[in-house]
Amino acid sequence: QVQFVESGGGLAQPGGSLRLSCAASGFTFSSYAMSWYRQAPGKERELVARITSVTGSTNYADSVKGRFTISRDNAKNTVYLQMNSLKPEDTAVYYCNARLAKNNYWGQGTQVTVSS
Repeated sequence: QVQFVESGGGLAQPGGSLRLSCAASGFTFSSYAMSWYRQAPGKERELVARITSVTGSTNYADSVKGRFTISRDNAKNTVYLQMNSLKPEDTAVYYCNARLAKNNYWGQGTQVTVSS
């Protein structure tokens, strides 16, 4: 079955960096776009970044453009989110996502907390 294992979350200071990883299994990873979403307390889940399957084209939420970078390694079935210049408002649970056959699949989430 489709599974995601996320890692790399934690506590960072404002201006700091974290790198999230999401290892996928149970489907042909290289054939699908992958996304990172986040959900802060009391807020709706929002798209942070997306990377396509073939060309590796990317798009980002306006709030993270220029600070976050999504990438993928199809040989390792893994998608990454490099987060730089972190702000307190980036605090959230981050989820990796794939949409397969009109169904959304989610990882378990990894907590990112940005605080001094």
